Amino acid sequence: MTAPSPSPRTVPGRRPRRSRWRRPRRRPQGARWGVRISAAATALLLSASGVGHAMVTGVETGISRVDAFQGISDRPGGGAGLTFLVVGTDGRDKLTDEEKRKYHLGGDPCHCTDTLMLVHLSADRSRASVVSLPRDSYAEVPAHQDADGWRHPRHALKLNAAYAEGGPNLTVRTVEHMTGVHIDHYLEVDFTSFMRTVDAVGGVELCTVRPLKDRYSGLDLPAGTSRLGGGQALQYVRSRHVDASADLGRMQRQQRFLAALLDRITSSGVLMNPVRFKEVADAMLRSVRADDGFGAGDLADLAQAMRGFGPASSEFASVPLRGEAENVPGLGSTVRWDPVQAPKLFRALREDRPFALHPDPKAAPTPVVDVPPEHVKVQVENGTGRPGLAAHVTRELHDTGFATDVPGHSAHATTPRTVLSYDPRWDRSARSLATALPGARLRPAAGQGPVMRVTVGADFRAVRPVRAEEPTPAPGTLAAITGDQAVCR
Repeated sequence: MTAPSPSPRTVPGRRPRRSRWRRPRRRPQGARWGVRISAAATALLLSASGVGHAMVTGVETGISRVDAFQGISDRPGGGAGLTFLVVGTDGRDKLTDEEKRKYHLGGDPCHCTDTLMLVHLSADRSRASVVSLPRDSYAEVPAHQDADGWRHPRHALKLNAAYAEGGPNLTVRTVEHMTGVHIDHYLEVDFTSFMRTVDAVGGVELCTVRPLKDRYSGLDLPAGTSRLGGGQALQYVRSRHVDASADLGRMQRQQRFLAALLDRITSSGVLMNPVRFKEVADAMLRSVRADDGFGAGDLADLAQAMRGFGPASSEFASVPLRGEAENVPGLGSTVRWDPVQAPKLFRALREDRPFALHPDPKAAPTPVVDVPPEHVKVQVENGTGRPGLAAHVTRELHDTGFATDVPGHSAHATTPRTVLSYDPRWDRSARSLATALPGARLRPAAGQGPVMRVTVGADFRAVRPVRAEEPTPAPGTLAAITGDQAVCR
């Protein structure tokens, strides 16, 4: 077998390639001088203390290398910005027996990809776009030769099984073939590096509108705000049995966690403190595998780019699906990507465009509710003398996502206050609807059934838009959020 040619970075006499991470120069303005002085001071500290040299050495010697791109032909053309394929693998064999028991990690590692994400950094370094690829996606891997020399024809499998069959190389080939997106770098993170990174930044703050319990992963979070260490964070991102949303809800929790982690890193001063940055980098890189082209310069430039990031700098989406999961003979339960909406999402990555609607930063935040509005059935009645009010409220509730019925008119006299009548068995749905109707009085009505009945009173002003913590997108639709919609407020 012919040895691969050396990387341009290592060829004697060749000038090192210019890093593609570099942020374009901008004309300094008043408020930026403080940031520039801090960055200069950080660079001086890195040089004077030797931390910079130690960090570079740690990157070059601490990262395990994989040849993720060798022999790949017919690749998509590269666009503006940089795109990573980030793969989460099952590394429970590296944990202690005590850690396995504590975090419910019994059994043998699956040697497959537990998580797959495309992470795109825009060319101007102002935006990070993250797309989750469902691990049970129906995929067709291209013809290839495995490590033992056996030839395999093109065939169908689940996307996460490409790693078990052909490692990082086949995973990259399969994802590029399915998305048409050129992958610049490959990063592989296992359980141990994940936990160490979270602990190194001092934990991550996450919020939930309801308690989250999963006996399989051991997750047990109360409603409200919690600070999670590495082990708890691993339970959070692995949980698939919190509710009926299964892998979709799991991906949404992973996205919220990434938004919170990004917020923690960029707001805690880690990137401006050379000692803290080295601690975090060492914790992360100790168990990371990366392609040969990802080196110390790339990591330093990435840290520099992230210094200007905030929660609104990131956006998250999962690949739109064609419909419900289906049972494919020989593969089991799989999901298929929507043939119209999925290509639009990947085109946005190729063209370096945002895919989420970025809300006005000056606008009031949209309240988060437990039950997705589309799962709440509502019947509105007019309890006032104002003609058309029930129809107006019905339209507003429908516009914010609720499943509305034909409006009616109350048989009672003028109602001074809006009343929400509900069956106690659907109290979670009632609370979600009440959030959209500020000031409404909740009235339990045993035996009423799943339909919420709203009698609009004279005190009604407007419907307040709400959004679900874990939205359930309809087949063929794109559900995307920005980082500031995912972090605790």
